[in-house]
Amino acid sequence: MSSPEDSSTPLYASREPIFPRRVKGNFRNLKWFLMALMLGIYYITPWIRWDRGPSLPDQAVLLDLANRRFFFFMIEIWPHEFYFVAGLLIMAGLGLFLFTSALGRVWCGYACPQTVWTDLFILVERWVEGDRNNRIRLFRQNWNLQKIRLRLTKWVLWLFIGLATGGAWVFYFTDAPTLLHNLLIGQASAFAYTTIVVAALLTFAFGGFAREQICIYACPWPRIQAAMMDEDTITIGYREWRGEPRAKLHKGGVAEGHGDCIDCMACVNVCPMGIDIRDGQQLECITCGLCIDACNEVMDKIDRPRGLIDYLALKDETMERSGGHPTKIWKHIFRPRTILYFTLWGGIGVGLIVALFLRSPIDFNVTPERNPTYVMESDGAIRNIYKIRLRNKAGSDVPFRISVTSEEPGVAETLKVVLEGIEGNIVTVPADETLTQRVYVTAPSGSKTALDARTELRIWVEDTTSVDRVSAGTVFNGKDS
Repeated sequence: MSSPEDSSTPLYASREPIFPRRVKGNFRNLKWFLMALMLGIYYITPWIRWDRGPSLPDQAVLLDLANRRFFFFMIEIWPHEFYFVAGLLIMAGLGLFLFTSALGRVWCGYACPQTVWTDLFILVERWVEGDRNNRIRLFRQNWNLQKIRLRLTKWVLWLFIGLATGGAWVFYFTDAPTLLHNLLIGQASAFAYTTIVVAALLTFAFGGFAREQICIYACPWPRIQAAMMDEDTITIGYREWRGEPRAKLHKGGVAEGHGDCIDCMACVNVCPMGIDIRDGQQLECITCGLCIDACNEVMDKIDRPRGLIDYLALKDETMERSGGHPTKIWKHIFRPRTILYFTLWGGIGVGLIVALFLRSPIDFNVTPERNPTYVMESDGAIRNIYKIRLRNKAGSDVPFRISVTSEEPGVAETLKVVLEGIEGNIVTVPADETLTQRVYVTAPSGSKTALDARTELRIWVEDTTSVDRVSAGTVFNGKDS
């Protein structure tokens, strides 16, 4: 096996600046739409309000790390329910496998944050410095007042976008209007300012300067995707059998015996990764479709059929080379592999939804005190002590009634239930808080419960403001225990 030094392809190459040309077409329009949609969701979401009552935050989406909770509109996730977050992460992974196996690196080309923010930064760069030729000319010229002015303008706008990105990020972790006010008057925490600055600088560096280097060297997905793809995966390819041999376009058109490709370099000039798709599948390709738009535009001008560069599967390439017709797209997408991924993805999603709606509205647990296992009172009665932890998930104070039952007939009627420090058997838990309450259960002297070693009990907690009630099994220890 040859060593890396013997390889003709280096493991790392210094970045060569890439200046993508402006292009119009269906895929470019789709990228504009998705960019606006995802940036809009990211920046606007922290400002959406959702009424949960007077004692809970009214921010629709909030990662409340201080109180260890996650709010998502009507859903509230507590620390012990982290399996919901784990399930969502698994779904995200399976979703990535599903889309990659069906449509190649569609995530990378259209929805990856690095792609979205890089598109935004290139848009600003083009607006300030001009299209491809102007930017190349500016890059090559010596530093002068014009170059300094244009570069500073671009960098200031990039930095503003970075600050907005970092600011939106911290708004997800605390009340957005309050934090914004504190940020503007200089009273926010040092951690908030630091987080915004770090996120702004990373956005500035990744979207403005690193760009495709992040995809090539920092992201592991280009190397993993090969395991997700097969001959039915739809990805971008060049119909070499139709385009070769290439020939430049002259006044009389393309000479006979040559393919449709006129070697105009349009596909290369629009590529944000700086590659030539005509060289075949490459690790750098993010399948964004801009080369398709550029090539179709040229084909329209020279009166040739569209699709010289297009989305196609390896199986289609083999069939087309032999003169056959490509397989219908739905047959590529709906195949055993993608159906399996979708089944797993959907199964986990359904399971999470079922678990979400079946989870108990009252969260509590019971712990019997074992030291001592029981206490004998002066009249011979036997008392057991239990510690109950009650969590109120509502947005207002809730009174809970504590009671005891047993499957053994007549047992529950003889037991006396007393709450420490409270008259009666009702305890009020403040909104969105957890309360620990000691409960004394006493069996009268001489009763079967007091004399038996163990009696199975069930402690019930009932929300007196609704019909919700839950229970937990425990044991009453008598004299013979």
